[in-house]
Amino acid sequence: MNEITLPKAVDNLITATNAHDANALAAVFGDGATVRDDGKTWTGEAEIRDWIQGHLIDPKVVLTPTSFADDRLVASGDGDFPGGPLSFAFVFDIKDDQVIDLAIEPV
Repeated sequence: MNEITLPKAVDNLITATNAHDANALAAVFGDGATVRDDGKTWTGEAEIRDWIQGHLIDPKVVLTPTSFADDRLVASGDGDFPGGPLSFAFVFDIKDDQVIDLAIEPV
């Protein structure tokens, strides 16, 4: 299998997610960042921390990247949720090695 080269911010997000480290995950996001997932939008540190806890930490999500191109990561996600593993597309807007916008949708 070919190794996937990821931008630093994306690699940091995957590493922190798989380590279930909420503080490291929060540090991936820049000031005023936005996350769009499950038909909702989370903006700013407090809301993104709520999203991190509810969508990544509590269900113990583990992400396995399958491809990355044009700021779009496709990864398999597994954890304590029904139907897993599931494939997701993560579309990133990155500035200064931090995520400033993230949109997630099922693939």
